[in-house]
Amino acid sequence: PHSPLPSSSLLLPQSESPVVVVLSGSMEPAFQRGDILFLNNAVEQVGVGDVVVFKIKDRDIPIVHRIMKVHTKPDGETVELLTKGDNNRVDDRGLYAPGQLWLEREDILGKAVGTLRYVGMVTIALNDYPVLKYVLVGMMGLFVLTSKEG
Repeated sequence: PHSPLPSSSLLLPQSESPVVVVLSGSMEPAFQRGDILFLNNAVEQVGVGDVVVFKIKDRDIPIVHRIMKVHTKPDGETVELLTKGDNNRVDDRGLYAPGQLWLEREDILGKAVGTLRYVGMVTIALNDYPVLKYVLVGMMGLFVLTSKEG
């Protein structure tokens, strides 16, 4: 089953620099499906133009999109963020939780600081075609059986 969200899956959520696989084309041409993004979740401030990974309440899969607007509340500390996929026509308000118009800093899991092109295609292929897992395991089993000498 395909997720309706343009999103990514987190592999190392607790680490200082988590890794994310881009699962959709919503950020093309900057990032393609299968790109692996390295995140820094120690960044205190994020701004317009930053590519961030955020989590929506009650949704399992985080989303990788770019910050379009930053709104600082009168208290000077609370910051609200509006995101959008580079390849999407509209902002992400349709993806946010019902009634939610802005993201807050605590919704942000990290800021993209590096990329590895297409390396994550293996993850996508195994998710899109579960039968590949069995084919891979079968091939590895065959390899083990045929590689034993004597």
